[in-house]
Amino acid sequence: MSAAQHAGPTGRSGEPVLSVRGLHVGFARREGVRDVVHDVSFDLHPGECLAVVGESGSGKSVTARTLVGLTGDGALVRAERLHFDGADVRGLSARDWRRTRGRRIGFVLQDALVSLDPLRPVGAEVEEALRLHGWRERRARRAKVLELLTAVGVPSARARARQRPDELSGGLRQRALIASAIALDPEVVVADEPTTALDVTVQAQVLDLLAEQKRRGVAIVLISHDLSVVARLADRVLVMSGGRVVESGPTREVLTAPRHEYTRALIAAVPGEHTRGERLSPAPAAVLPRPRAERPGGTVLEASGLVKRYATAEGSHTAVSGVSFSLRAGRTLGIVGESGSGKSTTARLALALTAPDEGVVNLLGRPWSQVPEAQRRERRKEVSVVQQDPLSSFDPRWTVERVLLDALPPRRSRTAGERRARLRELLAQVGLDEDVLARFPLTLSGGQRQRVSIARALAPEPSVVVLDEAVSALDVSVQAQVLDLLADLQRALGLSYLFISHDLGVVYHVSDDVLVMKDGEVVERGSAEDVFERPQHPYTRELVSALPRLAGQRAEEEAR
Repeated sequence: MSAAQHAGPTGRSGEPVLSVRGLHVGFARREGVRDVVHDVSFDLHPGECLAVVGESGSGKSVTARTLVGLTGDGALVRAERLHFDGADVRGLSARDWRRTRGRRIGFVLQDALVSLDPLRPVGAEVEEALRLHGWRERRARRAKVLELLTAVGVPSARARARQRPDELSGGLRQRALIASAIALDPEVVVADEPTTALDVTVQAQVLDLLAEQKRRGVAIVLISHDLSVVARLADRVLVMSGGRVVESGPTREVLTAPRHEYTRALIAAVPGEHTRGERLSPAPAAVLPRPRAERPGGTVLEASGLVKRYATAEGSHTAVSGVSFSLRAGRTLGIVGESGSGKSTTARLALALTAPDEGVVNLLGRPWSQVPEAQRRERRKEVSVVQQDPLSSFDPRWTVERVLLDALPPRRSRTAGERRARLRELLAQVGLDEDVLARFPLTLSGGQRQRVSIARALAPEPSVVVLDEAVSALDVSVQAQVLDLLADLQRALGLSYLFISHDLGVVYHVSDDVLVMKDGEVVERGSAEDVFERPQHPYTRELVSALPRLAGQRAEEEAR
């Protein structure tokens, strides 16, 4: 696989560029070898996209890293065949892989902020891929960097090339990472969750970019748990569970007529307009409380004319401009928009964690944002929050028991036994066993941590819960369980939700009413059905049109 053999993506034969048979990957542990990938086989041809889907722990990312020689220390890789462009790569040394990776196989990771050097300008990072493989002189490399950044849709490429990753949006960082991966015109691109946590329009742009590479003859391995993304780009699908392929075939066939129970469960868990009013997961293990006495109706949280400005080097930036909304008892108000739209700032204003420069927030009919914190402190139990990353909101030194005890409202009459009983009740409500109390959050799965976060939010018995991207980092089946749990709790406890998300499918599934935000302003509002089925504002129409859909959903829309 010398550099002389590499002729670029065009003009290749119809032979597989990747051919894998009987791939097994394990990791050495003190107690022995732990196998995480079992007997995976596939062929990948030029100009084809193969999607490998499954939940966390399914083995899909380990498979991806094995294809680029990054399985990791202590990994034991066995395969009947592991061929790239007809050559056996099972015996490649780390040095050989460094020569191949980047030049002939590009690799795109999910988190560009972590993958890119935070201390170097983005342009230097992209140029590094060219320099490491001896691509021409410095002046030519710099010109190539600008060409690549422009090709992947980075506006003002020359200015952006001088910025560090933390100065760019998530979408621009991801595009820069893709520019680095395709800099040397590789035959294969392995993309591991390249669109997770991206806004729907940025996600669409990244998928369009990968589709353009596919049209040029580049073979793509797409690792994803998002089946709607897979439906948009992939030609074929491998579904993995427990390290094994449980189903494979053409994308439309797998997504519209799945044969395996696990695949059917993944598809059923995808939220959207077709799932409104339906459960996404099997019957919950949670022990729900008896319905409370009917809460007072009417408006529980009301914002009027909210404005928030932040000082910048250029003067000031208006993050929220004239935002108003009303959240009624027992209902869910969804707020959608891209990164920088102001939705999370609006959530902080609603929680009175940030003071508005203009406007007011009322909670349960009484002033909330406009009174001193000392007056709010006793009422804070009425409003709780569930955040995107619960791990960062927990003290890592605390057990789950201490996390929940800290959230209980102070009551002098509550004994130790009563407190323990309340903790058991909270865990039962979110479907967790009592033995979780002794564990530290770091030892829990993502789904378990989010359930603990919900239990913590329920501890003070609030009327309003603010959920800020609360399910965006979860696998589709875990996300489905959490969304069902939130719906069950809302019905049982009469809760009102302010639901912040960039995921339109999730917002459509859970919301009664919706606000669409752009550049700090509300550009559209109404019932979920009106906003998503009959959008009026051009920006809303753009969001809805960019939303990836499963193959069956797309066919239904075309039929209508």
